[in-house]
Amino acid sequence: MKHSHISLLALCVFLLIIFLCAQARHHSRHSKHWHSHSHKSSEISTPPASAPSSSTPPYVDDPSPRPSYNASGFFDVRTFGAVGDGISDDTKAFKMAWDTACQSDLPQNVIRVPSGFSFMIQSTIFTGPCQGRIVFKVDGSVMPPDGPDSWPKNNSRRQWLVFYRIDGMSLEGVGLIDGRGQKWWDLPCKPHKGPYGSTLPGPCDSPIAIRFFMSSNLTVRGLRIKDSPQFHFRFDGCKHVQVESIYITAAALSPNTDGIHIENTNDVKIYDSVISNGDDCVSIGSGSYDVDIRNITCGPGHGISIGSLGSHNSKACVSNIAVRDSVIKMTANGVRIKTWQGGSGSVSGVSFSNIHMDRVRNPIIIDQFYCLTKECTNQTSAVFVSNIVYTNIKGTYDIRTPPMHFACSDSVPCTNLTLSDVELLPSEGDMVLDPYCWNAYGNLQTLTIPPMSCLLEGIPQSAQGSEIGHCYVQ
Repeated sequence: MKHSHISLLALCVFLLIIFLCAQARHHSRHSKHWHSHSHKSSEISTPPASAPSSSTPPYVDDPSPRPSYNASGFFDVRTFGAVGDGISDDTKAFKMAWDTACQSDLPQNVIRVPSGFSFMIQSTIFTGPCQGRIVFKVDGSVMPPDGPDSWPKNNSRRQWLVFYRIDGMSLEGVGLIDGRGQKWWDLPCKPHKGPYGSTLPGPCDSPIAIRFFMSSNLTVRGLRIKDSPQFHFRFDGCKHVQVESIYITAAALSPNTDGIHIENTNDVKIYDSVISNGDDCVSIGSGSYDVDIRNITCGPGHGISIGSLGSHNSKACVSNIAVRDSVIKMTANGVRIKTWQGGSGSVSGVSFSNIHMDRVRNPIIIDQFYCLTKECTNQTSAVFVSNIVYTNIKGTYDIRTPPMHFACSDSVPCTNLTLSDVELLPSEGDMVLDPYCWNAYGNLQTLTIPPMSCLLEGIPQSAQGSEIGHCYVQ
């Protein structure tokens, strides 16, 4: 009996030992599982204990995970060291703000250029692609070095601010982008401000103020930009572009200061803006199609132009362009198509409608003999111009030249020009009764003022059933 009690006690001790071992193994498994989660969570970056000072770079270039310095996606350029006194070089701070916002994994990041400050930055390329959409919000002033003598020798003299390979960006705000162009305009190589203009030899490159290159889904909204050394905006190789509610201004005699130039760019909307400068308000270059321009006030300047196209015997293709509901005042030209002799390709599917002209020298013009010197010779090849519609074009013109001017190639005539509701009266003096036509074919849907009897009817034999100037839209 005593022996059985001892055996029972031994069995109980044995079972207790097994239970304790099982608990230890269970605890061990759970401890390993907990540590695994703990290690995984440590890979997530956490905000720093304090914000970086204005003199401290926001990150260092190492492969370890970077902390997020602004969980809300707002990046003020002053946080990265920008001074904003109009004298200090703020280029590095702007680049740091861009790089940090560009690498943020938030869906939208805002780079803030605050009001009340003037930031001077050098020629710079802001490069993508970025993780999320970028809003570059300019509420203060931004400017380049003042003139060619202040421009660093190792910096490009052809462009100032470049946005390259960006998909999804808005450049907006209520601030001012000041190109400080006067000293560039006064270079000896630029046309002097005399009655005939003259130039002298010497360096002539001048920077485009803002250039978007190989980018998409772009918006420019609300800004003021003035006095660019050359073009104010240029879009090269871009798609899905919207420009709205901007104000561009430069001196009436400032050379090559086009407001907006597009090249090899498609799906463009330019709305509700004022452009006053020394060259074309909007110029449309080769490779551009699906462009809608609406509610633009243009002038002084050279008007709204397609071209110039076909220079140096090149092929140019432009199609599906609409210019509508706009005012063009005190300009050298109104709506213009200009091409060089010797080019090829085509301009087609263009409509100009509901446009008011105010004291415009050449309200309606096609010039296929465009040339900047007296040395251009007539050539057989030309850019083919066809299917151009002018509707409800009214206002006043300068009597020094005819209000309608269609100068088409000798060998490649313009075809399918259509005019309706065109009423153009002299701003002063007697009416010019003879609009100019040369090898231009089309029709009048209504009578025009002044009367236009020089258009040829039908389609010329040289253009029937041919592939002349044919362009394929990609």
